[in-house]
Formats: sequence, C-alpha cells, structure tokens
Amino acid sequence: MRDFLTFRKMITPLVIQILFWVGIVTSVFSGIFLIVTADGGVFVLQGIFLLLLGPLIVRIYCEVLIIFFRINENLVEIKNNTNRGVE
Repeated sequence: MRDFLTFRKMITPLVIQILFWVGIVTSVFSGIFLIVTADGGVFVLQGIFLLLLGPLIVRIYCEVLIIFFRINENLVEIKNNTNRGVE
C-alpha cells in the first residue's frame, strides 16, 4: 500500500489494459453497427475499415503508452541492480 501511495507502484498499466479491451469492443461493435445500418456505399466501407483497422489502431496506441511504463520498470531494475553491486 505504501508503494501505491508514494507512486512507486503504477496502476496505469492495468488501466491501459482495460481501456484496450473497451476500445476493441467499441471499434468492433461500431464497425458492425455502421455496416448493418448503412444505406449503402461509404458507410459500409467505413464500417469495414473500422472493423478491421480499429482494433489494430487501439493496440498500437496502447502499446506506445505501455512502453513508457516498461522503460520506467527497466530503469528501476537497473538502479536496484547497480545499488546491490555497490554495497
């Protein structure tokens, strides 16, 4: 609990994973909705693109956000290993 209150333990990676799944579900349902309710042409094409590319774009965006936290975790690990070597 102390690590959480002093911001040593990050909760944002968990939040990003939740947002990833919300984004996937939203893009898939939105794509299907556009395809089903479209009168023709452009909306069907937009629905197909959203259905296929939406999850990919959400994944890439979430991976970019996670990279920052992985960098932080690796730096903390390097610091801890360096401190152990000095002692």
